[in-house]
Amino acid sequence: MSTPTTVTSPAPAPGPPASRPPVPRAARRTWRRALRRDWQLYSLAILPLLFFLVFRYLPMLGNVIAFRRFQPGGSIFGEYWVGLRYVKMFLSDPTFWNVFTNTLVLGALTLLFCFPLPIVLALLLNEVRARKLKRFVQSVSYLPHFLSIVIVAAMVMQLLSMDGSINQLVRAAGGEAVPFLQRPEWFRAIYVSSEVWQTVGWGTILYLAALTTIDDDLYEAARIDGANRWRQTWHVTLPGIRPTMVTLLILNIGAFMAVGFEKILLLYNPLTYPTADVISTYLFRMGFASSNFSYAAAIGLFEAVIGLILVMSANLIARRTVGTSLW
Repeated sequence: MSTPTTVTSPAPAPGPPASRPPVPRAARRTWRRALRRDWQLYSLAILPLLFFLVFRYLPMLGNVIAFRRFQPGGSIFGEYWVGLRYVKMFLSDPTFWNVFTNTLVLGALTLLFCFPLPIVLALLLNEVRARKLKRFVQSVSYLPHFLSIVIVAAMVMQLLSMDGSINQLVRAAGGEAVPFLQRPEWFRAIYVSSEVWQTVGWGTILYLAALTTIDDDLYEAARIDGANRWRQTWHVTLPGIRPTMVTLLILNIGAFMAVGFEKILLLYNPLTYPTADVISTYLFRMGFASSNFSYAAAIGLFEAVIGLILVMSANLIARRTVGTSLW
């Protein structure tokens, strides 16, 4: 009896790998189909885009008069080309460097006080357990943000006038009334303190919202490891709100050179020019009081370039150091 033999089929020849399943047609829709499908959503972006186009990008064309001679009543783009004449003028102008220094000092002081204080206030409010007290403090701290800058400036002038509340307290203490608004050495303290009063409460909103996104399990793990409230704040809370902190820091640095023009314009006077006059108020006087629009445009362009360099540098440093940036 013969033993049956087993016939082994030959192994299939190696060939190309199995092709992937075809991509559904819905995933390959073009942007035109997406636009036709969701045109209602895309239409919501029309007004914001028009706003930035009309009020942000089109006015940039006027920067050309920084390099051209502009005369009122003539061409809106200037009469003839003068090159870097106006740039050389303000670079050699001692008054410009004085206002440039004032801008740096006021911007640094504003950033130094107005950036960290909302974080501190948000951390303190986060620790308050009495809801009524927390809401009261929030309402009181938010209220100044809703006041017009004109009203804030009027309040500051009334408080610091010779017959104002501050000088009445000084007289009650046995001192002499101080003309705060006429003393250059007092202007920076007045401006920064008014900025703190007006902006710190409103700035806590973003940080309080960021605090709600931190997982409670992280605090529980920190407590198990023996961390006290300070350690929990340092190792859990601050890292949790770090992206928000970095984003707002970059935005504040971007507005570093654009120190509050309206408030300074309302509060300063010729007696306080040595410490109060900044780039924005100086170019306002050059442009509208002296009708030297080309010179003012050159100064404004210089300020904008510095602001762009600052925000790009801050974004690059933040991305390389903490891994968080705007882009």
